[in-house]
Amino acid sequence: MSIFERWLTLWVALCIVAGIALGRLAPGLFETLAAAEIANVNLPVGVLVWAMILPMLLKIDYGALGEVTKQWRGIGVTLAVNWGFKPFLMALLGWFFIGWLFRPLLPQDQIESYIAGLILLGAAPCTAMVFVWSHLCSGEPRFTITQVALNDVVMVFAFAPIVALLLGLSAIVVPWETLLISVGLYIVIPVVAAYLLRRRLLASGGEARLAGVLARLGPVSIAALLATLVLLFGYQGEQILAQPMVIALLAVPIAIQGYVTFAVAYGLNRRLGESHRVAGPSALIGASNFFELAVATAISLFGLQSGAALATVVGVLIEVPVMLSLVAIVKRTRGWYERGRPALAQSATPLPGDERR
Repeated sequence: MSIFERWLTLWVALCIVAGIALGRLAPGLFETLAAAEIANVNLPVGVLVWAMILPMLLKIDYGALGEVTKQWRGIGVTLAVNWGFKPFLMALLGWFFIGWLFRPLLPQDQIESYIAGLILLGAAPCTAMVFVWSHLCSGEPRFTITQVALNDVVMVFAFAPIVALLLGLSAIVVPWETLLISVGLYIVIPVVAAYLLRRRLLASGGEARLAGVLARLGPVSIAALLATLVLLFGYQGEQILAQPMVIALLAVPIAIQGYVTFAVAYGLNRRLGESHRVAGPSALIGASNFFELAVATAISLFGLQSGAALATVVGVLIEVPVMLSLVAIVKRTRGWYERGRPALAQSATPLPGDERR
């Protein structure tokens, strides 16, 4: 992990403090930035989100989709958990904790907005950081690339319908035009642009040129993430100062969703006899979130000052500590995992690097 990735929680915390301070010192600047909108899409945030996610999408080799059938059990678990389980689990946790248990402790006019933010976060499984988590737990790199590429393709078609369904069940009016614009801006166009740019870079200079471009874009992506957080908390400052427990309460369903999603995917892979090196990244992709997409969509649908935007940002705050703990679980439970795999699967030829302890 890079220094930034290792200390992501610290940088996010510093951005919270900086954003709150700047929001109080220069409210006019933030009002001007908020007014820069087209079709309910905030232009400064849109530019920053593109700067965040394009370098991440450039890393994805969509040619790896041809490898799907080689680890079909792990791929099947990934898709089933990411799209058939995780979004609905997050919605249920949001309704239970935010809509009922913690309701008396939260601003009443933001309850539905908080739940909407959690739903957006749950409907956006990880795209980029899963490469880091997979590397840390010695995950199978070819499988990781394959599942991320396939997951992005599914996201293009599944994100909007699932969000609309769950927001509708929450009795929140779905602005379909804004939702579809968000999907186009933050999923379809970046995925297509990254694919075409990757092909051009590889054709003109091979892997070396691609690596060089990614190295140069890395700091831009980091700066855009931090700038987005400062902007968000510049608008959320008054609410946070008035109710400092809001962030802690929102973190509860997000953290529970991460651990439960991981446990279900990890257990299913073990039950089906998949390799431990496949089970790790298969379980971690759903436990992590594509928070860049969730944040941008929350802002487009509900605004920079909304509880939905704040809820998605809380996902960034707790991402690293939760995911590092899950990586540790994957590494420490390898012996337990292998002992519980079906005998036929254990006798199969292992993947490279998947030797038994």
